[in-house]
Amino acid sequence: MAEHLKAQQSDFDREGFIAFATKDLSKLELKQRSGRITEALYKYLPEDFSRAANILLGILNPDENISISDQGTSDKGVSGWLVMPMCDYVAFYGKEHFHLSMELLKEMTKRSSSEFAIRHFLLSAPVVTLAEIMNWADDENYHVRRLASEGSRPRLPWAMQLPDFIKNPAPLFPLLEKLRDDPEEYVRRSVANNLNDIAKDHPDLVAEIARKWMKGASKERQKLIRHACRTLIKSGHKKCLEALGYKDAQVELIDFNVLTPSVIYGEGVEFEMTMTSESNEDQALILDFVVHHRKANGGTSPKVFKWKTFNLAAGGKHKARKRHNIKPITTRRYYPGLHQVEIIANGKSLGRKDFELIMEEVSA
Repeated sequence: MAEHLKAQQSDFDREGFIAFATKDLSKLELKQRSGRITEALYKYLPEDFSRAANILLGILNPDENISISDQGTSDKGVSGWLVMPMCDYVAFYGKEHFHLSMELLKEMTKRSSSEFAIRHFLLSAPVVTLAEIMNWADDENYHVRRLASEGSRPRLPWAMQLPDFIKNPAPLFPLLEKLRDDPEEYVRRSVANNLNDIAKDHPDLVAEIARKWMKGASKERQKLIRHACRTLIKSGHKKCLEALGYKDAQVELIDFNVLTPSVIYGEGVEFEMTMTSESNEDQALILDFVVHHRKANGGTSPKVFKWKTFNLAAGGKHKARKRHNIKPITTRRYYPGLHQVEIIANGKSLGRKDFELIMEEVSA
């Protein structure tokens, strides 16, 4: 990065920049490392943002359509992870230069992603920023089109939330509709994630969008809608399930057994079930299961897991077997004692069974 900056500005303090940017870098996490490099850019680039902006544009890799897997800094220019601190530099210091900052973020996202940085502008200048994003939805570069959706997600993970869009997501709908049939799945998946964010606060609204979008939908759009509705499907949201063509499940669970009534932590719970149709018509079914994890206070906390989708013939029978691992993960702490596994069809509970989780004591 320093070599490219030096090539753009002859008096750039290459050694000072490297020393500042790399001080104790190995002790820092990813975002902290990025923040250190952003500080170094602020310290060693010209104070005039316009001059600094031209330098940053000049060091970008000239290739605009680099795939995510191939992005990285080379002798041609900067792309990949090193664009992250550059985007933050624009977010922190470019607010008084809106149009120039938009140009920078648009170019930077082609070599990485500006999805975190654009949110600073959506918070400080929402109207003009959203208008700019709407234009990006028509851009020939798929990275830019994807940024329009991903950067405007109300609840983008690891990023600042957008409270206005959480409260009222309506301004996003024309944008998402414009991108729903994008030729790139990378873009369509971002649209689905945006809608899934919205569904957490406005479930009925997203169910209605799903109903409208399913009319005449291509296979690609249907896939988008199902992914967008994944949280609603897991929660058994009736309107959403109906929009996707799933009616109330007319089935009976005639056999349900936990094959591992005692599970040692690190192994898995295994169960099997048999259901029969009580309908005189074929049924489209979404089969999920819920693990009710024991909490420290003795209560339980449910977690829904996707299992399978299938069509059950009128009067037909379906058997299934599943193993679910109970192993260490960073997002959950396990406690010994009784847990439960529950079978769900189209959001309807069919039955629960207990199993005991055994936590082996660790020797001192």
